[in-house]
Amino acid sequence: MSMPLQKLQKGFTLIELMIVVAIIGILAAVAVPAYQDYIARAQVSEAVSLTTGAKTPMAEYYNEKGIWPTVATDVISNPSGKYTSIITLGGATGATGTISMEARMKGTGINTAITGLTLVLTTSDAKQFSCTGGTLAARFRPSACR
Repeated sequence: MSMPLQKLQKGFTLIELMIVVAIIGILAAVAVPAYQDYIARAQVSEAVSLTTGAKTPMAEYYNEKGIWPTVATDVISNPSGKYTSIITLGGATGATGTISMEARMKGTGINTAITGLTLVLTTSDAKQFSCTGGTLAARFRPSACR
């Protein structure tokens, strides 16, 4: 007498598929917010680049004239960018003392966590600049500006 052949199981069970879907959902829930923060930091890097690029012209202007410029366009040829709406000067403009360069992020077309916020660089001697000012949260700033 011959024994009946057993049928081999092929594929995955419903439970196995549900476990895989749950794991992918958990990974996506963690990855999406981290990716959004990464995008915001990349967009803020433009403001950092524009303001730090103006440090040398600011220092040269101060050393040559003995006072700070009155407007940002005196030392910066392009005070805006793709994500930065404008760079303005504040504080002791046209005089001596502490001056600040404020980079304002655009109001639309960028990550909503940084929309309209500011990054501020300050100095009083054109040698030491601080970039801890402004309304941007520390997690969006470069490590040197936290």
